[in-house]
Amino acid sequence: MNSDQLQGKWKQLKGSAKMQWGKLTDSDLDYINGQVDVLVGKLQERYGYAKEDAQARADQWLKSENRNFEHSHQSQQAEPARAGAGREKIS
Repeated sequence: MNSDQLQGKWKQLKGSAKMQWGKLTDSDLDYINGQVDVLVGKLQERYGYAKEDAQARADQWLKSENRNFEHSHQSQQAEPARAGAGREKIS
């Protein structure tokens, strides 16, 4: 997930970020607004991480969220195909 995608999905991802990093306040999450560099700065501020560590943690979370998004998106696309599977046509 790139920065543009993160900003576009930030409202959906705020809950996940809050679960991942409970020390981030609602105000922090609003301020971050999907900007990776701001997220990294807030992780440094709230958790005392070194910049490299904060960046690595943010990157890891983003990769995880991207996998979750892709899996969810693939499941939604496959659902209509499964809806009619196994049904016999009645003449």
